[in-house]
Amino acid sequence: MQADRRKSDPWLVTAAVALVVLGMLNMVSTGMTSLAERHAILAVVGLGAMWATSRMRIAALSRFGWVLFTVTVVLLVAVPLVGIATKGAQRWLDLGVFTLQPSEMAKLALVLVPSTILAGGNTLGRFVAVLLVASVPVALVALQPDLSTAVVLVATVMLMLILARVPLLRLAPLFAIGVLSLPLAVLFLRPYQLERIHVFLSGGADPQGSGWAAWQADIAIGSAGWWGLGREPDYNLRAEYLPESQHDLAFASLVYGWGLVAGVAVVVAVVVIVWRSVLAARTARTREGALVAAGIGGLFGIHTAVSVAQSLSLLPHTGMPIPVFSYGGTASMVGFVSIGLVLAVRRDGVTRPLWATEPRKRRLPRGVSVGAGTLTASLVAMSVFAWQLQTAHGTELRATSDTQMLRCIRLPAERGQILDRTGVPVAVNVAEYTVAVVARMFAEGDPAVRDQLAALLGITPDQLAEELLSSGGELQVVLARVGPEQARLIVDAHLPWVLVYPTGRRHYPQGPVLASILGYVGIADQEDMQFWPNLALGSRVGKAGLEKQYDALLRGTDGRQCVYVNPSGRPVGTGERVDPVRGHDLRLHLDLGLQQAATDALAQAVRSSGGDLGAAVVMDARTGALLALASVPGYDNNVFGPPADLAALAAQTEGPGPGRMLNHAVQTAVPPGSTFKIVVASANAATHVLSPDTVLAGGAAYTYGGHTFANWQPMAGNSLLGAIQWSDNVYFYQLADLLGPQRIATTATELGAGTRSGIDLPSESEGFLGTPENVGSIGGTWYPGSTLLMGIGQGTVTSTPLQVARWTSGIATGAMVTPQLAAAYGPADAVPIPTAEPRRLSFADELGPVRAGMRASAAAGTAGQLASLPVTAGAKTGTAEDPSAPGKGLNAWFSAVVPFEEPEIVVTALVRGGGFGSATSGPVVKGLLERYLAQIRGPAPAR
Repeated sequence: MQADRRKSDPWLVTAAVALVVLGMLNMVSTGMTSLAERHAILAVVGLGAMWATSRMRIAALSRFGWVLFTVTVVLLVAVPLVGIATKGAQRWLDLGVFTLQPSEMAKLALVLVPSTILAGGNTLGRFVAVLLVASVPVALVALQPDLSTAVVLVATVMLMLILARVPLLRLAPLFAIGVLSLPLAVLFLRPYQLERIHVFLSGGADPQGSGWAAWQADIAIGSAGWWGLGREPDYNLRAEYLPESQHDLAFASLVYGWGLVAGVAVVVAVVVIVWRSVLAARTARTREGALVAAGIGGLFGIHTAVSVAQSLSLLPHTGMPIPVFSYGGTASMVGFVSIGLVLAVRRDGVTRPLWATEPRKRRLPRGVSVGAGTLTASLVAMSVFAWQLQTAHGTELRATSDTQMLRCIRLPAERGQILDRTGVPVAVNVAEYTVAVVARMFAEGDPAVRDQLAALLGITPDQLAEELLSSGGELQVVLARVGPEQARLIVDAHLPWVLVYPTGRRHYPQGPVLASILGYVGIADQEDMQFWPNLALGSRVGKAGLEKQYDALLRGTDGRQCVYVNPSGRPVGTGERVDPVRGHDLRLHLDLGLQQAATDALAQAVRSSGGDLGAAVVMDARTGALLALASVPGYDNNVFGPPADLAALAAQTEGPGPGRMLNHAVQTAVPPGSTFKIVVASANAATHVLSPDTVLAGGAAYTYGGHTFANWQPMAGNSLLGAIQWSDNVYFYQLADLLGPQRIATTATELGAGTRSGIDLPSESEGFLGTPENVGSIGGTWYPGSTLLMGIGQGTVTSTPLQVARWTSGIATGAMVTPQLAAAYGPADAVPIPTAEPRRLSFADELGPVRAGMRASAAAGTAGQLASLPVTAGAKTGTAEDPSAPGKGLNAWFSAVVPFEEPEIVVTALVRGGGFGSATSGPVVKGLLERYLAQIRGPAPAR
């Protein structure tokens, strides 16, 4: 009884059975139940064959090997004649009940026959005989063509030559020939084989193309963790993405379903087979038996190492199965027969011999223990590599596994409305909805549902069918745009695979009155995608104005309707739905009535004066809140859609009026003229160069450096107050000369000249504040008279109306404010948007004389028309020479604050080409001040 136990090898048998069970577990988890049953049947037959061959006497090995070799060659010859062709190769024979792959039989034959030949010694004749015999099946397999199996057969022969202790001098030429012939192998590789090698070597192949199998294997192993994903409800769909999951990539598939623990179990089982084969080789009584056992152990180990390595992308995808574990009738049967032969060798080795045998050293194959140890170390190292892949990239690869089986349709969020300070909507969404369907699933669904949707859309079923046919393979097909009532009927019908969502088309009720402030929306372009990396294709974003400035608040968060798809992209089920989140409403400081009044007044002033454009600013002097920001000519932002009305868009952009798309209050910078004089006066207040009481010579002109600089009318000498009151050019020529350009520029910069104001609108112009240094840096020349022209806001100074409004209020209050249009966002103005704190001027306490001049101008000076207001005012007018202006080339400026003792509001107006500021822009400012005081200003605060 003890002898019988020694003759058997339960470790080897258990390892083989474990591989079968693990292979069946893999197939069951991937939904291949019929293959798992077939694999079990083959295993039963294979175990029977294993038992039968294990009873074989070692003396019969030679005969068995030659018979197997002969049958294999005959079958290989028959393959190109009657074989089955798959993927351009003819490798199988159809025997009715099952298919047979003779090349798998050739692997075992090339272990047995060389063992028989070389068992008699390592003569040159036997060495040549092995090469000649082996060349027959190798050539026949290569012609199928099955180059990867032919390489395995060559490797098998080389393994046997090494194990048989063939002298290395004889093997060296074979190795050299193999290395030198590698470049020539390219001539015999098929395109898909070349692509596999390219994928491996480049590491950068398209995961959706040639790198699909390698990428899916990485996902399978990396995302599986220790226990796998096979118990998750969607695993069957996940498993569909891994090709050859029952055969070439069975190891990756098993790990995917049952975790790294199952993969390690496969490795352990194979290691047991390898080492038990080594043990059988070491105890064999004959050299032939030792070579057979060692060769079979080597084949198991090499097959497994290559298969695991290809699953881990450590080797090119070669199509190498793991014997007994991977599905394949011929490979499984050959594997069981091979294990049976190892058992036969072991059984013979433990039998007490009745005669002398050859010495053990001569029997023992060369390097068998070292080779087994190397294979074991490789398999252990690859197991550790798989664990590291999971640790380093498991979360990322799990997310990829989730993502690749989902296709999501974007459900656009409704954009928030924009409201004026009183709650009047100035930017709204059109009540229009898109009706779309998930094309393939809807088309393959219930015909009654299709008929019902056609009726709800008011089209015929044939028209609906035609729309579906024209989908071009897209996931969703947009069928119609409908109104809210029709959309509600479709939603209430609860039709499967039908989506209803807002079109997102924007409407601006006030059109040109607010277009330059609000801007418009459009389809996101490349620049938008770079700015918002997570933006979905086809998203609508703000392209100009407040729509762009506050896009993140207004846009909301898109939802999605996801569907599960198989690897071919066909939807197979409904996935997650995330409803869109509407964007926030945006409340403005802007007063629509005041804005309309400013626009009308400007348009009238431009028409009557012969000017070409105008702008007006109404700003809270205490906080910077903008109550109006008018710009003419304007444009109709409704034509931008999307989709854009191209004809209307071309008509208005090509129409009369310069820069219709600009907001002239913040984007058009022109010479500020005499409105800049209060900036120069402030520079004197800050530096005390000239006493404000000093009277400077007046006149009709001022001569300096041989050039004459004109006054707008002859005047007597003036102090600072009179010079501001009557806008005396000659006084400011002299004051600028005394100050010099640097002092003026320093103060002007603090008052916001030549810098952006920080208004919450994109693309603000910074104007230009010239000094000898920056004029020279751009290739200009600072002439002696440039400083004098700077003193009256001409020459190298350009400013926007908003900049003029800022310095007007800054001088009046002693602090600079940041202009702001937005007041709050969210439902019921839940979240205020605070304006920046006013920045006190460093010379605020010195500005009394300048303010006195502004007050005198409004009371009885160039701005004297404001004297009739019910409150005091301070102002400065300006008439600036501008070569770009039409007509006489004069820009009309007017800027004022009220009430002057405690300024609340500043109003600034510009009409380019409008002539004199007091005559053209003055009525605009006065009218807006009157409207503010009568309708907008609240009751005086309690004292």
